[in-house]
Amino acid sequence: MEVTKRRRWWKVSSKRLETVKLTARFKLDGKVDESLFETYKRIVNELLDYAYSKGITSFKRLKAEKYHELRQKYELPSHYIYTACQMACSIYKSFRKLKRKGKAKSDKPMFKKEVIMLDDHLFKLDLENWVIKISTPNERIGFKVLHGEYHEKFRDWKIGQAWLVKKSGEIYLNVVFSKSVEIRRYKDVVGVDVNENNVTTATSHGFIMFETKERVIRTAYFLKRRKIQSKIRCRRVKAKLLAKYRDRERNRVLDIYHKIANEIVKVALKTNSAIALENLKEIRIKINYSKELNGRLHRWSFRKFQQILEYKAKLDGIGVIYVNPHKTSNLCPRCGRKLSPNGQRLLKCECGLIADRDVVGSWNIRLRGSKSLKIDVGSSVPPESPSMNSETGRLSATHVSKVMKVAESQNSY
Repeated sequence: MEVTKRRRWWKVSSKRLETVKLTARFKLDGKVDESLFETYKRIVNELLDYAYSKGITSFKRLKAEKYHELRQKYELPSHYIYTACQMACSIYKSFRKLKRKGKAKSDKPMFKKEVIMLDDHLFKLDLENWVIKISTPNERIGFKVLHGEYHEKFRDWKIGQAWLVKKSGEIYLNVVFSKSVEIRRYKDVVGVDVNENNVTTATSHGFIMFETKERVIRTAYFLKRRKIQSKIRCRRVKAKLLAKYRDRERNRVLDIYHKIANEIVKVALKTNSAIALENLKEIRIKINYSKELNGRLHRWSFRKFQQILEYKAKLDGIGVIYVNPHKTSNLCPRCGRKLSPNGQRLLKCECGLIADRDVVGSWNIRLRGSKSLKIDVGSSVPPESPSMNSETGRLSATHVSKVMKVAESQNSY
């Protein structure tokens, strides 16, 4: 009887569930009365003024002090006031944080966007028939939801909050979907080191370096925007061009991120591994170099890549953990000594190790991840083939172009 209970407990405790959240954008076939956006903006700004004057950051307090007054003043469904209080608190908290860092662009918070937050009382989304009904001051209005193949996967996901957005005369709906996924049991760890121009991974079979060329792309678009700002006088034309190239830059980088993330997930699945990443949350605070280097590092969107990789991994049941990034590229993963420079990208150690700094970083991340998860990955020295160059004794990584096609002849998992 005792054995049966233990087995049952083991089965329950070994099952680990995590929630994945994704935001999907839909275009609505129809128009929403513009006065609704104007009224909502007025309510949020009134709440912001009150929160700023009283120093209120608590949603519960702001709602208690202003809800009934605003309900009498504006003829809107009650939950518009409720979500406006949520938005006002969120905006005010962000403003306070920026002000403490000296980065606030105005003296007090202000809401300027054509955005309305909707909770589950204000809209009903039907993904079977692809229609949505939204509450307005007079009635519930139905809209056809324009969708594509990408949106089909959300049919069995849970629907959360949504935002109604007016952009360039069109109406869009941003919806938060959530899904519980079961994280599979793993026996190894893949270390992922995110850098400006590449993403390097360390596995039990060697190293793979995915070239992103992100720094080149970011710099090219930065110079293009600076040229537009200096040469074009007309504000309307200038704003249009800047938005055009900003969208192009974002789309190019995101396309590369998604392709690399897909390849890393494939590697983790084949090796039955969890994925270890660096916790780079406070990295921007410590950036204090030259003006050019500071700008370059601030344009680098490492956290976006980590978020993409994390949700893709979890959807396939792969666990993701974050490790301390301190000195991951400075310490020898074999003996723990401090590494010395040995050329432009190489580091060397007294124990005889000579390796690329990104390879060292991913190797240390993998070791820290395995230690955190209490996984025995065996020796800290990876196999010499295929990533050890026998002629120079240098530890390097298999390079993969932006197409992200891993050569099976060089890497067999």
